[in-house]
Amino acid sequence: MPTLAVIICSTRPGRVGVPIANWFSSIAVAHGGFDVEMIDLKEVNLPQYDEPNHPVLADYVHDHTKRWSATVSRADAFVFVTPEYNHSFSAATKNAIDFLHNEWHHKAVGFVSYGGVSGGTRAVQALKPVCTALRMVPTVAGVILPLPFGLVDDAGIFRGDDAMAGAANATLDELARWTQTLKAMRA
Repeated sequence: MPTLAVIICSTRPGRVGVPIANWFSSIAVAHGGFDVEMIDLKEVNLPQYDEPNHPVLADYVHDHTKRWSATVSRADAFVFVTPEYNHSFSAATKNAIDFLHNEWHHKAVGFVSYGGVSGGTRAVQALKPVCTALRMVPTVAGVILPLPFGLVDDAGIFRGDDAMAGAANATLDELARWTQTLKAMRA
């Protein structure tokens, strides 16, 4: 079964990305099309890009980059669980993407976005050209969560509704189709 990496993009204290990623991951597991791996950029804890060689060469000298490369390489598809910061995505996300190059190629990418009334849509629109420049294929389907903060209960569990779950399943369906289609390109 292909591996789906669900990447928590926020590293801020008090972030809501973790409960949202847990909710999405549980839907992804139930979907049955992927082995699901959660990746938290806060735990990955990459420094500001510090490799001496261009990432296209994949000539990494730092252990943190080699670990990150292995993590991204084993994924067949990605979902970025991304907040919107000032009409874009987080610096931690851009840094994590820019550490690598070839590892992202020919893989599908979906988005679960959240934020104010726009639900993080501007972050997704800023991420898409970055992803396509790295030969990833962004899904059209996505999960948009405007003002999700009140949907996290006292136990820290995100309580998405049926429409949100439907969007998650539509995203997973599209990711599964693209992942199968792109498999030959990664061979």
